[in-house]
Amino acid sequence: MRDNTEHYRELFLNDTPMMDARAPVEFAKGAFPGVRNLPLMNNSEREQVGTCYKRKGQQAAIELGNELVSGVLKAERIATWAAFAQAHPEGYLYCFRGGLRSQIVQQWLKSEAGIDYPRVIGGYKALRSFLLETTEQAVEQCAFVSVGGLTGTGKTEVIAQLGNSLDLEGHANHRGSSFGKRATGQPSQIDFENALAIDILKKRASGLEQFVLEDESRTVGRCGLPLALYLHMQENPLVWLEDSLEGRVERILDDYVVKLCAEFLAVEGQEHGFVLFTERLQQSLANILKRLGGDRYQRLAAIMDEALAEQARSGAVDLHRGWIEGLLKEYYDPMYAFQRASKESRIEFCGEQGAVLEYLQQRASR
Repeated sequence: MRDNTEHYRELFLNDTPMMDARAPVEFAKGAFPGVRNLPLMNNSEREQVGTCYKRKGQQAAIELGNELVSGVLKAERIATWAAFAQAHPEGYLYCFRGGLRSQIVQQWLKSEAGIDYPRVIGGYKALRSFLLETTEQAVEQCAFVSVGGLTGTGKTEVIAQLGNSLDLEGHANHRGSSFGKRATGQPSQIDFENALAIDILKKRASGLEQFVLEDESRTVGRCGLPLALYLHMQENPLVWLEDSLEGRVERILDDYVVKLCAEFLAVEGQEHGFVLFTERLQQSLANILKRLGGDRYQRLAAIMDEALAEQARSGAVDLHRGWIEGLLKEYYDPMYAFQRASKESRIEFCGEQGAVLEYLQQRASR
């Protein structure tokens, strides 16, 4: 039999298959990429056992758990665990603290299915703590540079082309602006932090000690950046990405209209998907109504509505350029100009995409 493990680093570096024996409600709050939730108890059973533990103690709770998960139900769960263990002989199992639940799963797999399957010592809590420490250590030990620039300059495109980048928006599944929601939802806060930490861990293991990331606010959609990282980003050197207004309008048109519409159609189907896409654009504009002011909002909303109606009729997206250009000139650009002025002393290079990429690649090789 393989030994139980405390080698958390190797588990994540090797994408080791893991079985999470916590209840679904626990798993939904936070988990690790690629892990399967195969619980010992479902949410209701866990709640009943927890109440019993508080009132009558551990032994009574164990007895109730054995009563609730017995007979056919117990056999079904053991069969599911056994199938996972047989499909992933190199894997591990865990519960919240690596205690009673994972030990029971381990014992039942051995006694009922004849399978010796190791568990993660310390369980989910230890794995999670390891990842939190991974991010904090990187902030302390590594060099970071941020890519800033006006909306639509292609900061995400630059990030995607660099081997030493951390794609915060990718991990958050959000484009990072008022219009940044995607057709698919965002991960939980914990899932976001875990995925980012694993990304950092793997890149550091490959020898990287300098990272490039996009200059973000405290949150990317509803996902908050780890506080230590965010505070460090306020002092990072900045590389400022530039592009023409025309280039930025075309990029936003492609990302926030063409691609976003395609996402909704793929996820929700042709008819319902377009309705949801329309509602998403309209709501995104409405979200900044107070900052736009009523008159400006009404004017841009009218242009957007006309563009959406034309897109619904013919599929043409040309009219969307009207509200995009207006929003850039009248809202985003003045806001970013103010932000740039406050960060001027940290800017070490400015240029368009090709020059910025070359500069960052050279910087990484120093």
